[in-house]
Parts: sequence; C-alpha cells; structure tokens
Amino acid sequence: MRPVLTPTEMARVDAAADVPVEVLMDRAGHAVALAAVRMGAGYGRRVTILAGPGNNGGDGYVAARHLRRRGVATTVRPFGTPRPGSVAAGAKDAAIAAGVPVTDDPPPADLVIDAVFGGGFRGPMDAAAVAAVDPAATVLAVDIPSGVDAATGAVAGPAITADRTVAFHALKPGHLLGEGPERSGVVEVADIGLTGGDPVFMVCDDGDAPRPRRGRTTHKWSVGSVVVVGGSPGLSGAPLLAATAASRFGAGIVAILTPAGVHDAIAARTGEVISTGIGDGARFAPGDVEEVLAAASRFDVMVLGPGLGAGTERFVQGLTAAWGRPLVLDADGLNGLGGPDAVAARSAPTVLTPHGGEFTRLTGEPPSLAAAAELAEATGSVVLLKGSPTFVVGEESWAVTSGGPELATAGTGDVLSGMVAALCGRGLDVEIAARSAAHWHGVAGSSLGAATTVTAPGLAVHAGRFAR
Repeated sequence: MRPVLTPTEMARVDAAADVPVEVLMDRAGHAVALAAVRMGAGYGRRVTILAGPGNNGGDGYVAARHLRRRGVATTVRPFGTPRPGSVAAGAKDAAIAAGVPVTDDPPPADLVIDAVFGGGFRGPMDAAAVAAVDPAATVLAVDIPSGVDAATGAVAGPAITADRTVAFHALKPGHLLGEGPERSGVVEVADIGLTGGDPVFMVCDDGDAPRPRRGRTTHKWSVGSVVVVGGSPGLSGAPLLAATAASRFGAGIVAILTPAGVHDAIAARTGEVISTGIGDGARFAPGDVEEVLAAASRFDVMVLGPGLGAGTERFVQGLTAAWGRPLVLDADGLNGLGGPDAVAARSAPTVLTPHGGEFTRLTGEPPSLAAAAELAEATGSVVLLKGSPTFVVGEESWAVTSGGPELATAGTGDVLSGMVAALCGRGLDVEIAARSAAHWHGVAGSSLGAATTVTAPGLAVHAGRFAR
C-alpha cells in the first residue's frame, strides 16, 4: 500500500512535523543527491541543477552541495532568488561555500536536476527553465516535474519532462493522473522523517491484492461458482472471455447463460465451462428473466453484460432487481441499467466495471475519482473505473497502476469482469475482490505483453498464472 497525499495535505504534514525545516531540507537534498548518483552522477560527470526560489530550490542547493563533495562537477542555474533569511537562502549560501558555482550560463550537462517548483507549482511555468534543460541530458525531478500540477497532473503551459522523480514522504495525485506519469518517469518515494497524512487514495501493490487458497477438502462448488449472462449475434465471444477468465482465475465451476439463438456458436468454442441456451430468440427478452434465475440458482456470483447487445434494457433491469446475490455489471449490463437507481435498489453486493464512456452514460458525469466515489456512495456499490490508472472505490479508494497500454485491446474488460467474479466466488469481499482482480489483470497483461502481443483470449488464459 502506497498512500497518495494531495499538496494541501502534504503541506499540513510538513507544518505539523516536529523536525526542523533545515533538517528536512537536508534530508530531502541528500535523497536527491543519492538518486542522482544512482543515475550515474559521479566523479567527472557534469550535473546542472535548476533551482527555484522556494524550498524546492533549497532541496536543489542541498543536493548540489552533497554532489560537489563527491567530486561531481555540479553547477546551479538559478530561477529566482530565495527570500533573505529563509531556509532556502541558507541552503544556497552553504552550497556556494562548498564551491558550487551559481550562474545563468552553466556548461553542458550529463544530468539535469529540476528543482524549480515541484509540488508548490502554481503556474505559469517560466519557459526559460524548460529551455535550460540540456536536450542531451537525462533529467531528475525533485518532488514532481516543474510545470505539472501536483494535485491533478495537468499541464497548462511549458513543463519539464523527467526520466526519474524523487518524491518525499508520499506520492502526489499528479504523479498518477493527467500528464503526470509521462512527465515524471520512474517515481521513487524518499523517507525524510515525516509521518502521517490522510491519503486521498492508495496505490495497490501485490500485498494489497489477496487471492484465497484452496483447502484440502474443497470441491468445485465450494471454491466459487460463477454464471455469466450475455451474448447476442456477433458478440458471442464476450461471455466466453469472461467465463474463461473466471475459470482460469480459480472459480470451481463456471457457466454461460446465453440466448438460444447464439448458444450453438458459444457451445462449439468452449470445453471448460457449461453453456445453456435461454428462451427462443437471439437476444435476451424481459420474459427470459425467470428462466435465467432458475438456471443460475445454484451459482454464487453473476456477471451480467458481456456481449448482451442493444435492446436488452428491460431484461437487464429486471434481472438486476431480481438477482439477490453478488453481481458484476459490465458492458451492456451497465448500458442497460437506465441510471444508478437500479443499483441503489439492490440489497446484495454489486460491482460496476465501467470504462470512461460507460461511466458517463450511466452517470452523466465525466469519469474521475471524485465522480466514482459519488457513484459508489449513492448506490452502495463498488465502482471499478477502468483507465490509467484504474480506480476501485467503495468504502476505500484505491488506484491500480499495474496495467499498461498493452491492455488496450477488445475484450480485456470482459476478462477483468470474469476475474472479479472468480475472486468474489472464492470468498473475498467484493471490494477486495475488485481491487485484487484489477491488480492481477494488469500484472498478467504486462507479463503477457513482455512476450507477445496481448489479445483478450490469450489474457484470459494467461491470467491463470496469477490465480494463487
């Protein structure tokens, strides 16, 4: 678990610290210097530090002093003058006393350290600071690249792009949102002795994504049973992807319920899940709800939506209201709800898995963490908002960063819904199941993408490597 603190909360943590500011700045600057050394700054290498007038610049002056003492050819290019008597002014004086040149005309550099604004940036960014970055140099940013809003990751004008960033105490939202990830490069968090802080959300790591183990006496009905309801002409592959993923991710038994008119297309392609045709048409109709409920009566968790197609709204609403067990809503299961009220009326746990467009259709709002939190609170559901990062919001708010652009291919969302259902069926609380499935879905995608092109069928099978 990695907490993410807003700049406002970070300022509160700083103000509440019982450690003198001078000590915190020296620790921060030392952490920056060590990061620079790990990036190759050593004897005979040239480092230019772009230093602003505030504490971020002060961190840069401290880093310059430490690097100079290690024999690194270090120069500071100032952008503004620290306030007389401030801690940053003291750091500048100490750097000069250590022999660090401070000049508006630094020599070419192998490494540039951006210590202009950091998390305190309020815009507009000085274009001259961006222009001062040697295009041949690697770049290390202090706290967050200057020009990037630490609260949102937004960039409204000139901004620096770093290869690596050293953040202090905690990540900021801007490291994960907007242009922040592309601008920040690899982000490491340095401990400088601060404590506490109320995170706006947390970043999920392996340890935050559990997968239940099977006991010696378990059987297929005791380790999670999942039923996938979906399919329509031309979309028969979607429920099969969700069902395959649920099976490969540890569910003991998985079934697909699909309209009779497309059942043969599904039955011909599956050997590891059960499939049953419902009704007498090629799409689900409102009158099919009772037959679906009867066929699904023994199963723990339902996935509703993959491949349903248009024109199934009344069916979706009827089944959503009638199914009294955990429900994962995806794709046309979301599009057919008609609004959040259909979910709020449910008493059983519900997971919503929208991408941005589906989220907007459901709520009328653009996708965001705040909007997802409002939807979760209003409906009592868990909202898994797919994106970069993916947010999982229920009683807590988590960001999942394990996936990458390799997942941008048709059908990977169906795979994710099956994985969520599998973990629900295996006994996890739905909120933990959603978070864990999203994390391992991303891990599986990255793992598969390292070897070959990611496709949804390949991902559904590959996810099984991470089921336990």
